Amino acid sequence: MKDEIKGREMYMNRELSWVKFNERVLEEAEKQTTPLCERLSFASIFQSNLDEFFMVRVASLHDQMLVHKHIKKDNKTKMTAKEQIDAVLHEVKKLNRRKDVAYQDMMDQLEEKGVRMVDFQKITKEESEFLAGYFEEEIAPLISPTIVGKKQPFPFLRNKEIYAVVILETKGGKEKIGIIPCTNLVVDRLIQLPTREGAYMLSEDIILHYVPQVFSKYHVKAKSVIRVTRNADIDADALYDEDLDYREFMEDLIKKRKKRMPIRLELSREMDSSIVESLCRFLEVNRDYVFKNNTPLDLSFLFQLQDVLRNKEELFYEKRVPQKSPMFQEGKSIIAQIKEKDKMLSFPYENIRPFITLLGEAAEDPKVVSIKMTLYRVAKHSKIVEALVDAAENGKEVTVLVELKARFDEENNIKWSRHLEKAGCRVIYGIDNYKVHSKLCLITRKEEGKVEYITQVGTGNYNEKTSKIYTDLSIMTANPEIGMEANEVFKALALETVVDETSHLLVAPKCLQNKVLKMMDGEIAHAQAGEEAYIGLKLNSLTDKAIIDKLIEASQAGVKIDMIIRGICCLVPGIPGITENIRVISIVGRFLEHSRIYIFGCNGREKIYIASADYMTRNTLRRVEVAIPVYDEEIKNALSEMFITMLSDNTQARELGADGVYRNVKDGDSKLNAQEFFYEQAYSARGNE
Repeated sequence: MKDEIKGREMYMNRELSWVKFNERVLEEAEKQTTPLCERLSFASIFQSNLDEFFMVRVASLHDQMLVHKHIKKDNKTKMTAKEQIDAVLHEVKKLNRRKDVAYQDMMDQLEEKGVRMVDFQKITKEESEFLAGYFEEEIAPLISPTIVGKKQPFPFLRNKEIYAVVILETKGGKEKIGIIPCTNLVVDRLIQLPTREGAYMLSEDIILHYVPQVFSKYHVKAKSVIRVTRNADIDADALYDEDLDYREFMEDLIKKRKKRMPIRLELSREMDSSIVESLCRFLEVNRDYVFKNNTPLDLSFLFQLQDVLRNKEELFYEKRVPQKSPMFQEGKSIIAQIKEKDKMLSFPYENIRPFITLLGEAAEDPKVVSIKMTLYRVAKHSKIVEALVDAAENGKEVTVLVELKARFDEENNIKWSRHLEKAGCRVIYGIDNYKVHSKLCLITRKEEGKVEYITQVGTGNYNEKTSKIYTDLSIMTANPEIGMEANEVFKALALETVVDETSHLLVAPKCLQNKVLKMMDGEIAHAQAGEEAYIGLKLNSLTDKAIIDKLIEASQAGVKIDMIIRGICCLVPGIPGITENIRVISIVGRFLEHSRIYIFGCNGREKIYIASADYMTRNTLRRVEVAIPVYDEEIKNALSEMFITMLSDNTQARELGADGVYRNVKDGDSKLNAQEFFYEQAYSARGNE
């Protein structure tokens, strides 16, 4: 029992840590210092994050609870699935109340700027007449009402779509349920009132108000807008049959996911307990998973309100544009520049164009034999894919691993896989039991009888859109040994296996976690010898227990550890005698912190890597991931300075305390926003050309 209490002290539950992350997103919507229209974005992101969390994580816990009951426990905090769900639901309901308050505050401030969401309690007679006519002419002809009864079963409610539900009373006193879909009606969801400039109403609110006209032969006893979130946690590998075409199997799986069991029910109004129980019974949703919201159930319309206010620059972040990288010269071959010296791009501060130019140049270069690349998520209009298509059409051997199991991007990836195949690219779909999450590109050239490699490794997806809003890193090198190891990675993928050993790259699942632990052991040895020892990590998430336990061991040995972890962190820092040498901060700001940096050592013996992998068991042991060592001193210094700058952020950073609470960092007399600092650097570098 004593060990269990100790374990609960130094570990944080994964799901509760994620909830704390989404709380930090919500705080950005609550902050008065965040520009008003950007607060709208954070509120919508908070909700969409929560949707995915229920669809995947809560759904997975729910399935565990049904199958394992009290047997299976979290390997760090020893919480059962039910204990985790109960704790999560409690915290989420608290956050939802805060979201409701923040939303109302934003709506009040929007009204001062000339934009308002109106309801039927605050409209004029003229507006009432307009809305009645609008409903009758534009909406009523399109709606498809259903009354649930013996002859008509409860309809299927689509995932995350909006419905009006009404409780109807017949003349004989019997109750029935009526349902009207409010989504996909070929009318705008956000409807502008012509009587007042800047006045808007949501179509579901109009439908709900005029619902008595739809069910005119009944008495409407109660009504609400509802929204269902469905379980999306499907294990493709567990279901796949080798006799099936994999792409067709994934298409079928996507259809099945859309029809899986509901995991959450949201209501816009309070309804009688017996009515809620009836809805839960029809939907097979546990009553604990029902949420009453005082905000619209889908906040995506807030982005439309932003568009209305685009001319008010003070309501948005200062406009920033990715700059040219000072590492690349205009008008000179990208391949030639990389052969001279390793190059790095830092997104979104620098433009992705040099990498796209590299692919375009490789497509045209007669000395390029092949291009190999892993694709996890790409833009819907991808210049990167088009460059690969051009290369294939120019006779290059182009091999592309398209990960069809990239959750919620499967359909887009299936489309691109067909496009690539049609152009003559060789498309492969990964390997059994492992997702290919690496960001790896290998260009093979033959010049004067010698084979040359250009290798690129990134921390983020090959996606032009996200390169403008995610912080990511990309390194390009002509190092022949790294190129040979990258080639081995692609050979293994083509043979549906994984790399067993590497000397330079860290490649999960077999050559990343073990090598990271070994480098941590090296720092422990330095500390035990009385020398200064250091570990610095920038990650999206930390959940891998083997790595967490090694970090605890390192802290106890006297290794200084700094971690910048945006999302989940299952290690609690600052506990005397256990994690007192560990500091953890999280930066949630204008751009999504997505880059991964590993630093081992100090005082001139630093080993620095950038990587596609977080320190999560799914990344270290169940995915193909790649980390590249940084050998170029200029790039090493740039990454070290970048890391130190982020650690010094006292504007967006929050520090995790020994009590498990994140608090704003308020160190120093002057304010430092790391993201803005890096953009100022990028603009200055451009100005100094």
